[in-house]
Amino acid sequence: MAEIIPFRGVLYNTRKIHKMADVIAPPFDIISEQEQLEYHESHPNNIIRLTLGKTHENDNGTNNRYTRAANYFNKWLSEQIMERDETPAFYLTAMEFSFENRRVTRYGLIALVGLEPFEKGVVLPHEKTFPNVKSERLELMKACHANFSPIFSLYSDNDNFVLDELKNATYNKTADTVFTDNNGQKHTLWRITDKAVHRYVSDALKDKTIYIADGHHRYETALNYRDWLSVNRPDFNDDHPANYVMMYLCSMEDPGLIVLPAHRMLNEVSVAARASLIKKAKPYFDIITIPYKTGQRAEARDHFISILTSNNFKNCIGVFMKDQRELHLLTLKSGVMDRMFTDELPEVIRNIDVTVLSRLVFMEILGFDPSRHDNEKLIAYSSIAKDAIDAVDTGRHDITFILNPTKIEQVRNIAEAGLIMPRKATYFFPKVITGQVLNKLD
Repeated sequence: MAEIIPFRGVLYNTRKIHKMADVIAPPFDIISEQEQLEYHESHPNNIIRLTLGKTHENDNGTNNRYTRAANYFNKWLSEQIMERDETPAFYLTAMEFSFENRRVTRYGLIALVGLEPFEKGVVLPHEKTFPNVKSERLELMKACHANFSPIFSLYSDNDNFVLDELKNATYNKTADTVFTDNNGQKHTLWRITDKAVHRYVSDALKDKTIYIADGHHRYETALNYRDWLSVNRPDFNDDHPANYVMMYLCSMEDPGLIVLPAHRMLNEVSVAARASLIKKAKPYFDIITIPYKTGQRAEARDHFISILTSNNFKNCIGVFMKDQRELHLLTLKSGVMDRMFTDELPEVIRNIDVTVLSRLVFMEILGFDPSRHDNEKLIAYSSIAKDAIDAVDTGRHDITFILNPTKIEQVRNIAEAGLIMPRKATYFFPKVITGQVLNKLD
């Protein structure tokens, strides 16, 4: 049974922070090194100082990015840069953004959710995680005792009972914060302190399955943090705040729920492997090759992407390799995955694009071992096909694989089957911003 409760959120004090766009940031795991520096420079109170602080050469056990984050957090609270609400609340957010030449709004409820191991079936993952990322996040939680960024999670509500109740509770009420970020995305937040609304929403969600969309590392870290506290704090009990984690809950039926593909860009793929890839792929795929010549690249790329997206009901994967002037479209032949991997992979996960790519292309054709999938230095991701192709064209990566987005139904089916997809199988857009609401765990 899912336990969803209100909490006393920590928010920036808008009497002191006059431009919220200067202090919020995306989740830590999609911020590049250059963006990390830019967020640090944008404002002395930017949330980046808490979520992704700089490392220094002389860092040690008592002075490092995690202890500095704790010092910033405590200082901002003492100086009332941030303030903790006196009354427990649900926080309804609306995010308005542009997508495919139209304005879209996505709603999310920021609340606390009771932590449950995945095997209980209350909260379900759909992706693998990186062990080193979880260890870093755990050190941050040990130092700061807080959730700085909500986990993006989903629930199904065909009749919109939950969102309708939340909207009714905020109807004709002035929003607590409204601002437009530097990407042109408008963010609105309402506090809901009505206990009757709290009870209604908690009851409506208690029998729901919660699916993690983004934030698998943060959820698993919250479980690890709770376990660490239970061993190291004699006063730890079932009422401790660490038994809960802050989540952003969005309905799967929300029209503003957008899933983009996560294109792969690989490093250290040998010249020989690149040269033989298409030939080796022919027994498994029908292949279309499009010339990618100087002066005609924009047209070729648009044609390439158009064919790929029009085949989103098939297993169609785009390929572009460094030093080659061709774009390739690989469409899986009928029955290949069933013939090769029925004994190894369950049906619900066997024929999704990311499985075809990781198991058939990466491991079978290119000969990668599974550990390569864990090496963040050898693989990068982009949700924009043009950027992924350009990154290879300019030599920053050796090869890119362009994918169609994973469907939300596939995410749900795989999670409900107790399975997980290859890493970065989905890219939910836009990301839930960090800095709107924080949660203290002490």
